[in-house]
Amino acid sequence: MTDVPPRGLEERLRDTRARLENDVDVWVATSGASGGVHLIPLSYLWDGTAFLISTPRASVTGRNLLADGRVRLGLGPTRDVVMVDGVAEPVDIAELGQEAGDAFAAKTGFDPRKDDELYQYFLIRPRRAQAWREANELAGRGLMRDGGWLG
Repeated sequence: MTDVPPRGLEERLRDTRARLENDVDVWVATSGASGGVHLIPLSYLWDGTAFLISTPRASVTGRNLLADGRVRLGLGPTRDVVMVDGVAEPVDIAELGQEAGDAFAAKTGFDPRKDDELYQYFLIRPRRAQAWREANELAGRGLMRDGGWLG
């Protein structure tokens, strides 16, 4: 436990937005009948409204997201976590567009378009976001509800 007072909503929003913009990797949790519950780290690009990720289409994560677009994302360490619940929409490489593909490759250091394996992009639109550091921030952890930022 820490003696640091809890952050207010505006500070948490600012810290969370900075993490979304500056982090490169996110934990992606999915579930599906074919692959079961699955958790994997993936690189992402945040465009200010949605996450862009890519994973092999035949992977457990790819199959799960194609079967059921519900997803939970986790960013940061356990004592400064951001949790995001969202809905993933598949985006084919042909539909992605050069600019988005180039931005993803530049941010993540990986270009799935150049891999021999068939990769699937997913656009994840957040529906709920929470952030907290310690138990004293649990009460005000909600930052987004029904896709809209609070505050």
